Amino acid sequence: MKIIASYGKEDIAMVYLAESKNGALVEFVESVQPPIPREKKWVLIVSTMDGCPVGCMMCDAGGYYKRKLTEEEILAQILFLVNRRYDHQVPVEKFKIQFARVGEPALNDNVLNVLERLPSLLNAPGLMPSISTVAPVGRNSWFERLLDIKNKYYVGKFQMQFSIHSTNQEQRSKIIPVKKWDFSEIARYGEAFVLPQDRKVTLNFALARENEADSTVIKKYFDPKKFLIKITPVNPTYRAMENGLNSDVDERGLVLKHREFVEELEKDGYEVIVSVGELEENKIGSNCGQYVQRHLSAQRKLADSYVFVDK
Repeated sequence: MKIIASYGKEDIAMVYLAESKNGALVEFVESVQPPIPREKKWVLIVSTMDGCPVGCMMCDAGGYYKRKLTEEEILAQILFLVNRRYDHQVPVEKFKIQFARVGEPALNDNVLNVLERLPSLLNAPGLMPSISTVAPVGRNSWFERLLDIKNKYYVGKFQMQFSIHSTNQEQRSKIIPVKKWDFSEIARYGEAFVLPQDRKVTLNFALARENEADSTVIKKYFDPKKFLIKITPVNPTYRAMENGLNSDVDERGLVLKHREFVEELEKDGYEVIVSVGELEENKIGSNCGQYVQRHLSAQRKLADSYVFVDK
């Protein structure tokens, strides 16, 4: 894998743009969470596709799609970052690998092959893979195999996350414009996924003021003993701007219009995490939904995003 460019700050996040041996342009990220040192927490965010066929309303990576990345192309991103700092020995207490930069991981069987190989490739006691998915239909065998892999290699050390964004099914279909599992199917899978020693399954809301968020819908389908709610901002992307999506989470991590949604969930016993990363990551282009290649091709640039790319 040939590194073409890199952007960012070593003490926050770095975005890498690389060309694979097979000609794919690949983006991947490493980040830390100040003031937590890298030895305590280190996050890698890798791509699983060259482009993405889903096209979520707030994600800059959905503008084009070429193909799924091979097993070797996915591993190359991980091994480049690991070898750059640790040479296969990763003495990090919480070493998270998120398959969430570009591409829907559940549409690529090679993601599962990588998950099976990682324990033998890396000496990393703190390894915790993270899958974030919209749960596309027709991929039941993929999810069944993922469950087997988790039970074999990662019990208690796996983060499973489903993209929800809206509790209104019709609105959710507009935000995530592909056929996907409904809430009852996500709930059934989550119930089977979480063993007593496992982490809860995450239901993620990139929460815009325009999105519907009804706690009674969550309560109807999802057991608070097995599911938690994570609320994140709608990051400043080209797609969010074009689609008129305005974040309901401010810079302080406060939920504004949907504050009652959070309070009702907490009252009903749900663990609710409002997660706001380093604001400088928006300037780096490393946050969720951001995509450097979209910025490089844009004629009219966003004012406060991707600033480090232009330096």
